[in-house]
Amino acid sequence: MNVGVSTYSFIRLIRSGEMTQSGAVAKTKEMGFDSIEICGIQAEEGMSEEDYARRLRDEAAALELPIASYTFGANLLGANDRFDPQAELARVKQQVDIAALLGAPLLRHDAFFSYPADYQGLRSFHAVLPLVADSCREITRYAEDKGIVTTIENHGQICQDSLRMEELVTAVNHSNFGLTIDIGNFGGVDDDHAIAVGRLAPFARHCHAKDNHLKPGTDVFPGRGWRQSRGGNWRRSAIIGHGNVPVAQCVRILVAKGYTGAFSIEYEGIEDVLMGISMGQENLRRFVAMAAS
Repeated sequence: MNVGVSTYSFIRLIRSGEMTQSGAVAKTKEMGFDSIEICGIQAEEGMSEEDYARRLRDEAAALELPIASYTFGANLLGANDRFDPQAELARVKQQVDIAALLGAPLLRHDAFFSYPADYQGLRSFHAVLPLVADSCREITRYAEDKGIVTTIENHGQICQDSLRMEELVTAVNHSNFGLTIDIGNFGGVDDDHAIAVGRLAPFARHCHAKDNHLKPGTDVFPGRGWRQSRGGNWRRSAIIGHGNVPVAQCVRILVAKGYTGAFSIEYEGIEDVLMGISMGQENLRRFVAMAAS
């Protein structure tokens, strides 16, 4: 089974200048991962996104490190806080072109995570579902011509519940479209992690392995690093295996349902970055091996 890591796991080091995204590719190979997920393009000074994508592709290829997925943000209702789906569609298609330059076989774009300030419609998931589904279908048709599978992720609270994700993927109804299942993100909407993964497993094309410490909302604010779920419960990112998310159970469900893609670590904890990624890899490999046996 394929255990990979997202460059987002290194984002604290990249933002501080301690590491470049190119350096994250080399570190991923050094740490023994089977694949890498590129999260956005953090081009170095003087380089365009396109040129940097080619560089990352070539460096990964030289290391014999497959690029499993390309991940980037989107809000299909519009960009820059304006209701403008067509402008956002055009921008997302440009990112599909970046995925093609990377040689990524799969990508993840968001569906939507907020309503633009000038949106005048009913602020309901079901009210915008047809529009979002049409946009996802147009994007996946564009990507299919380039040999790229498209996915959305349970991300952003509005489009994060497993039942809503199931409705959206069913509404898109396209063979080139599926889901990136983030094991840890279901807690953001108080969705039972294992039940949610079991529900969505048939649509899984990629997986983010993530863990969280969880506390009930009846507790007082635990302090810095904690955030609230939609239902007011407390969450803090954890090293895989250290938190309360049933990561091993979720991995077992996916494997039992026939999932053969990458389990890509997306580490967001407060511990030392490289330590958190390394320890997470040790635990995730153990979980995957148990699920496959």
